[in-house]
Amino acid sequence: QREVSGKLGVDYNLSRVACYLAAMNGDPKKPQVAQAQGYFVAWAEACRLYLEQAEGVERVAIRGEITEHERTLSGTAKMAGVVEYGLFQNAGYRGLYNMDLWQLRRHKGVPQGRSPLDFMGKTELAANLFRVTQTEEKIRGERIRGQKPLEHAAEDVGREVRRTMVRISGRRPEELPPAGDIKELHKKMKFSHREIKRLDKPRE
Repeated sequence: QREVSGKLGVDYNLSRVACYLAAMNGDPKKPQVAQAQGYFVAWAEACRLYLEQAEGVERVAIRGEITEHERTLSGTAKMAGVVEYGLFQNAGYRGLYNMDLWQLRRHKGVPQGRSPLDFMGKTELAANLFRVTQTEEKIRGERIRGQKPLEHAAEDVGREVRRTMVRISGRRPEELPPAGDIKELHKKMKFSHREIKRLDKPRE
C-alpha cells in the first residue's frame, strides 16, 4: 500500500502474462497502452520463434558434441598409427551409410566444402555421435594399431550402428531426410535470444 494525493493506494505485482493480457485488452488510443502493446507483440513473436527452434537447440548441441569428440578421436587415432585421417574418417561413414563420404555428400545434396553433419536432423546426428564415441572406445579398449586395422575398426563400428538403427526403426540412415543448414539455424537462434534480452532490458 502507498499514499497517493492523500489517498491510500495499492500496488500490484503482475506476472508477464498478466501484464500482456492487461495491455492487449487496453485502449490503443492511449500512448502508454499502445507502447505496451507494441512491446508485447515483439516479445511474443521473439518467444514464438525461439520455441519453434526447440529441436534446433538440440541439433546445435549434438553437433557441438560431435565436433568435440571428433577432435579427441582424431588425436587417439593418430597416436594409434593413423597417417591418412581422411581414409579413416571415410571408413566410419562407409560403415554407417554403406557408401563413401563423397557419395553421401552427393546423395544428401551437401554443398561443396561443407560437412554432411551440418545438414542432419537430430536422430541422424545422434547416430553419428554414437559412432564417433564408440569408435574411440573400441580403439582404446582393444588397443588397435595401424592405419588399415584402424580403418576396419571405424567401419565395423559404423556398420554396427547402422544395423542397430535398421533393427529399431526400420530405416537406413541414408534414408533420413536432410535438415536445414545448421549454421543458418544457429544465426536465427542467436537473433531470437538477443531480441528477447533486448526486450527484457530495463528501460531508462
